[in-house]
Amino acid sequence: MADYLSIPCTAFAGTRRIASGTLIDVALAIKAAETGMDGAVLTFDDASGAVIDLDLRGTTADIVTRLTEQGARGARAAVAKGERTGTPVKSRGRPKLGVVAREVTLLPRHWEWLARQSGGASQALRRLVDEARRADGGQTDRKVAQERTYNFLSALAGDLPGYEEAIRALFAGEDVSFAERMATWPPDVRYHALVLSRPNLSGE
Repeated sequence: MADYLSIPCTAFAGTRRIASGTLIDVALAIKAAETGMDGAVLTFDDASGAVIDLDLRGTTADIVTRLTEQGARGARAAVAKGERTGTPVKSRGRPKLGVVAREVTLLPRHWEWLARQSGGASQALRRLVDEARRADGGQTDRKVAQERTYNFLSALAGDLPGYEEAIRALFAGEDVSFAERMATWPPDVRYHALVLSRPNLSGE
């Protein structure tokens, strides 16, 4: 589960950011610095804003093994629920070009329609997704950004002044007001919340 070890994360000791990077790098950074840190340490998945539970006992090898097993359990749980895990099919696709194969479940009439499209099913699906993204006007990306920012703030900033007002501004899409409501907050919390609230973290 190398992909799980590479997910982007950020760790906070109290309201101070102490590490940012891949999950394994952040975990090892916390392990190396844990004796000199004040307050509880929380590690956040930057894609979802959710807290990731880390067990940092033992050696580096122990931590890597534990995180690998944690990622495998998550993947199995996703499969059991019938969700797509996002794991590329190694024997198909063109990973070097950014093209990966994943399972898509459609009804026969959908496959029949796709088969009649120029370029085949894959090209037709890509065109449909691109058209839907353009028609969406970025609303889906904004909702995802709002949810991950809320997850982060609800775990770390619930006791800070103006929290409720900031959350209302976040979901109302009032970016200026959202930033203003956090003006007196610890800089690391404010900065990370603003980063997470961007619709495209990758800058695409």
